[in-house]
Amino acid sequence: MINHLFRLVYPKCFDIAFQNIEFRSKILIRPKFMSICHSDQRYYRGLRPVEILKKKLPMSLIHECCGDVVFDDTNVLKPGQHVIMIPNILASNPLSEIFENYQTGSGFLSSGYDGFMQELVALKPDRVIPFEFEEEHVACICELISVAVHAIIRFSGSAHKYRKKIGIWGDGSVAYLLALTFKNMIPESEIIIVGKHYEKLAMFSFAENIYLINEIPNNLEIDHAFECVGGTGSAYAIEDMIRFIRPQGTIVLLGVSEEKPAINTRDVLEKGLTIIGASRSGSRDFIQAVKLLEKKNFRERVANIIFVDKPVKSIKDIHKVFEKDLSTPFKTAFKWEL
Repeated sequence: MINHLFRLVYPKCFDIAFQNIEFRSKILIRPKFMSICHSDQRYYRGLRPVEILKKKLPMSLIHECCGDVVFDDTNVLKPGQHVIMIPNILASNPLSEIFENYQTGSGFLSSGYDGFMQELVALKPDRVIPFEFEEEHVACICELISVAVHAIIRFSGSAHKYRKKIGIWGDGSVAYLLALTFKNMIPESEIIIVGKHYEKLAMFSFAENIYLINEIPNNLEIDHAFECVGGTGSAYAIEDMIRFIRPQGTIVLLGVSEEKPAINTRDVLEKGLTIIGASRSGSRDFIQAVKLLEKKNFRERVANIIFVDKPVKSIKDIHKVFEKDLSTPFKTAFKWEL
């Protein structure tokens, strides 16, 4: 079967590619709702280093996606069933103690491999999770929720038991979903949000305390911290976290930066801090994320940060939705009709 792929060839330049799609022992899926990630924008706008762009492009974008089953050669799912798609490519020789998203030889769709901007997608059964709730536009950002789940699991396996006050630096989509997920997975903890956009911080109504970055109380103390800032601001966030965290606290880094932020290693050593890097997620995290999305209250909170743009029916529409995403405060989702 011939499949249509919509590939970014150069920054802001798409082309249609034709490719034979093999779906033996796989599930054939038609993508339905997609969401734009910051990494998609960096590729689209050419904000990655030139050598990276040359290596990765041409490539279909998008790794946050849900769709409908067209055909299942494994006879597990039925046509028309709603599914969330896991973008991880498993390593051929995985190590038992290493998470699938960190394995040497693993891959990730829309980062060196074609993402979900295709007419049809064929995936192995372990890369597909069915769901039954109606809000399909919410399901398409399950990948980002799974990233939050993974970060919390990494944290839970390393941090000491004193978890009364958790500081989260950042006021974007990652910080919001991390805070919301934390409140559901570890509800006894008090969440403190630190950000720089008052209008975004207002969305964190479920958090116990909210501070602008220039108004953090000098006497603030937190047990552990999560960095969701990224970019040039990550250095300042890490500096704050090291300052306000109690001895032997754990700092989890989620923000992506092209720069190399300086870290105050003297205080890291004096306080005996643990620093964890958390990136992407695995199938177990997706399964937990879907369980969270099955809760109506959780879905409603997630829906609050999603702007659903007009359906994408042409390459021209792809450009429009990427431009629109620059003006939406959190997540931009759209229906895929190409």
